Amino acid sequence: MSQPDYSPHVIERGRLLFARPILFVKGCVSLNDLPPMDRIEIAFAGRSNVGKSSLINALCGTSGLARTSNTPGRTQELNIFESQSESLRIVDMPGYGYAKAPEPKVKAWTRLVHQYLTGRATLRRVYVLVDSRHGPKDNDISVMNELDRAAVSYQVVLTKVDKPSATDLASAIASTEACIAKRPAAHPDVIQTSSEKGTGLNQLRTEIAMLLES
Repeated sequence: MSQPDYSPHVIERGRLLFARPILFVKGCVSLNDLPPMDRIEIAFAGRSNVGKSSLINALCGTSGLARTSNTPGRTQELNIFESQSESLRIVDMPGYGYAKAPEPKVKAWTRLVHQYLTGRATLRRVYVLVDSRHGPKDNDISVMNELDRAAVSYQVVLTKVDKPSATDLASAIASTEACIAKRPAAHPDVIQTSSEKGTGLNQLRTEIAMLLES
């Protein structure tokens, strides 16, 4: 799958967007904790241990911005990050699909995420992270279904693309593209990333810059 043909202007806009400081603001356990809807928001969603925090750190060029952990379910809040020079807010959502978390806590996360996704007028796009070693799982598809119902724009980002073999990666890309092909709220392009190798980060930065441009 070839990369979209971006203009030099928007590529540079994406580079500059993440060359400037992006800082952690707060963790939110309820909608009342959220900042006012005064800027464009993007959100990152994905299964526990999909590499969400690592991708946010790599995207922003700051190793300790989002806390990474080998323990699934570490992110239990809506973690808010903001650009210090641009009208951009990044929301790191709790990982889903971790069955060993206490059931009341899982229900609380699920309710908070649902309320956020369906009630945030400034949310411009959700990036749904899918592990390239597995392709979309049932709970990834459930999240896409909810985003379709809520008419929230989303784009699938494959993570850890340096891990599978070329054949397995091609299979994961094909299954992901088939999964989103007829979904009304899905962006048609799948972004392939590796936090370790830096793969796809410029494309993701450019896509986010395009949201600010529009």
